[in-house]
Amino acid sequence: MISLDLLAGAGLGLASGISSGLLGVSPGGGLVVFAVLLLGAEQHVAQGTSLIAQVTPTSLSGIKRYRDNGSRSPLRWIAWLAAGFLLGSVAGGYAAGVSETVLRWAYVLYLLALDAMLILRSGKDDAGDASGESEPALPWSSLLIVGAIAGVSSGFLGIGGGLAITVGLVAGLKVPQHQAQLVSLVFSLIPTTIPAAWIYWSKGLAASWPALIGILAGLWIGTDLGARAANQISKTLLRKILITFVSGMTLYMASKAIG
Repeated sequence: MISLDLLAGAGLGLASGISSGLLGVSPGGGLVVFAVLLLGAEQHVAQGTSLIAQVTPTSLSGIKRYRDNGSRSPLRWIAWLAAGFLLGSVAGGYAAGVSETVLRWAYVLYLLALDAMLILRSGKDDAGDASGESEPALPWSSLLIVGAIAGVSSGFLGIGGGLAITVGLVAGLKVPQHQAQLVSLVFSLIPTTIPAAWIYWSKGLAASWPALIGILAGLWIGTDLGARAANQISKTLLRKILITFVSGMTLYMASKAIG
């Protein structure tokens, strides 16, 4: 008989993978929300499960789809983002030992801030589009800061940091939408969540093994499906979908925090 945890994990991974491939975010944000919703996990366990699942390279299927469509991810960007992320994730992981209520409200405020950045950014030209370059000239310090913010959000909130990278590149550094999403997916290949994941794992804050196996299988398939869809959508519509996605997550987590 197939374990209910395995089936629930597969559904959780599939939903998170589709959102990851479609919007170029690490699956962490979706994993936390859906782990609470589908597995009934408490916040710390949901975050630990999310971080552990993201250690594996499940974004490879989506990366191939973006590259086949002409998007590229400069190695220099990845290196500086990773440097900032590693510093931020350790600090965030140790800061996560707060109450359930504080974590949930911190998550809501984080999502609100990202949503506001995207809304304010809508309608403006991307740097790559305006200059005609496929690789906008981005200062290393800006990439380091985006990486550090993503790292803190990953360690503290257990969400991988991909959403912060995508929003930071698009809204903060004016990188074209599809390229920013590819960079985020490529970045997720680096096992930067290991330090924070280990902290949660050592405290026993993770879902069961059958659930984790189902999550990984669902992520692989879902990311491929989401990336296929993203390449058929314009950058304007894609950004609107991202805003709607983040807004929906914000409302859901706010309702959980209030309840």
